Amino acid sequence: MLAALIGYVGDFDLAEEAAQDAFAIAAERWPRDGPPTSPVAWLIKTARHRAIDRIRRDRTLARKAPLLHTPHAAEDDMEPTTFPDERLELIFTCCHPALDTEAQVALTLRTLGGLTTTEIARAFLLAEPTMAQRLVRAKRKIRDAAIPFRVPPDHLLPDRLAAVLAVVYLIFNEGYSGRVDLAGEAIRLGRALAQRMPDEPDVHGLLALMLLHDSRRTARFRDREIVLLADQDRSLWNTAQMEEGRAELERALALHGRGVYTIQAAIAALHTEEPRDWPQIAALYDTLSRLTDSPVIELNRAISIGEAHGPEAGLELVERLPLQNYPYLHSTRAEMLRRLGRIDEARAAYRQALSLVHDDAGRRLFDRRLAELDKQTARQPRPDPSERDKGMA
Repeated sequence: MLAALIGYVGDFDLAEEAAQDAFAIAAERWPRDGPPTSPVAWLIKTARHRAIDRIRRDRTLARKAPLLHTPHAAEDDMEPTTFPDERLELIFTCCHPALDTEAQVALTLRTLGGLTTTEIARAFLLAEPTMAQRLVRAKRKIRDAAIPFRVPPDHLLPDRLAAVLAVVYLIFNEGYSGRVDLAGEAIRLGRALAQRMPDEPDVHGLLALMLLHDSRRTARFRDREIVLLADQDRSLWNTAQMEEGRAELERALALHGRGVYTIQAAIAALHTEEPRDWPQIAALYDTLSRLTDSPVIELNRAISIGEAHGPEAGLELVERLPLQNYPYLHSTRAEMLRRLGRIDEARAAYRQALSLVHDDAGRRLFDRRLAELDKQTARQPRPDPSERDKGMA
């Protein structure tokens, strides 16, 4: 609805207001009169009329009139589509190349992905006011430039694919952190995308990545706390979904996929094997780091190097990363310090992670780690005072 309305009025805020009005009218009338034959078309038609009313009320009809198309559209005027999934169609529509990729992704996540500005800011590692301003600027550019929002023809779909994949990936990431409804929605979109664009390797790579991660969902939480991979009960893993993910990865590789999602899927597949091949995981992260230049990827590379070559090697890389507001930098650093026996520094790092984490499951994990450090300190033998004095002498 929003995609259709944005194309109709050329204004994100007006489209959102008109859509809300249409739903409010439907909530009042449909229980009384029954739903229309085509509910979506009815809602869009009603929202269009509400948008026109708002424009007239604001006395800007003359300026807005060129942006209005078919104001008396009937219920059967809806254009047919070849997309297998309506939400995916809207994502392609909103990932407009007139905006830079980050703005496309952020705006689509806000409008169609069900994410709040706070969640989007967290995904981009930005302050919420900064992301809010970027969203405002993107909406203003759409309005001022009268960017047309319509489903692109088939030959233009690949031009929008990078942004669409990023949208689906970030929806899944938010779901992986606890919002299971979003994770399921992202996988559904990934399957629809693979059906629509079967020869794109990174489409299969992204679907493989999501399936492999989601196959461990049941084992990831215990008593509302995150369970790390090494501590998970493997009998709880969804083996059928895991095999589906592996098959999608094989499909991506057969299509010569070498993109970021395919590499991440290969890493996810290696993580399901026992014992884990840490040197190979580190090598894949090295490739991924060169492709993305992402400090979060570099953090994961540091973890794999720490597992392959020891915590001191990993810690050296962690200390260089510009992620001081990212809780998992500090929790990673804390674990490496703990393994090196630097308990006081590890405790301070976990406290820093705890001060930055946003979800309850992460808080519980860091609280437990701090409690374990306290127990570890309590178990250490205290030096005999007389022996200490001899040493000082």
